[in-house]
Amino acid sequence: MDFVLSHERQQVLLRQRNTFALASAGLAIALAVASGFAVTRSREVVLLPTVTRPLTISSAGVGADYLELVTRDTALMLLNRSPEGLEYWMSQILEIADPAARGRLKADLLAIVETQRGSDVTQAFVIKAMRVDPETLTSEVTGTLKTFVGAQVIGSDERRFSFHWTYRGLSLALSGFEQVQVNDTNKEG
Repeated sequence: MDFVLSHERQQVLLRQRNTFALASAGLAIALAVASGFAVTRSREVVLLPTVTRPLTISSAGVGADYLELVTRDTALMLLNRSPEGLEYWMSQILEIADPAARGRLKADLLAIVETQRGSDVTQAFVIKAMRVDPETLTSEVTGTLKTFVGAQVIGSDERRFSFHWTYRGLSLALSGFEQVQVNDTNKEG
């Protein structure tokens, strides 16, 4: 009787061992396949044709290169405008605005839209210099702001604009901008 019980117990243990061996072999094969996919899987990198240097974003803060490129694009978008594209112009600026500052920025932009709507006044800005400070999340852009009525230049002034940013998570957003006084303004051209 002990022999029969012992034999049955050995058979149960043998089946368990074989089941565990098959499960281990299956997991080993799955691991090998997953490792193969991980090694051979192509990486995706977002490339922008206007970016000439590698950019990274981290939760530690904004890099100077990234802040400079965002400031450049924002300054050109904000300061180059014509009456035909005012609605699009305003919507694009509000898309990059910090939600906490969006109401105040929209009020400022609406004042510009109401002033320029229906006129022939167009504005073009040429950047001459830029300074960024990633620590304080501020940047300044200096350049020539030309004002046109039709095709005629009615003003060409040296201007400086200051931009203020907020950084939450991995998102940089515009929280405000203002014109800063420059020493020699009123260069008529």
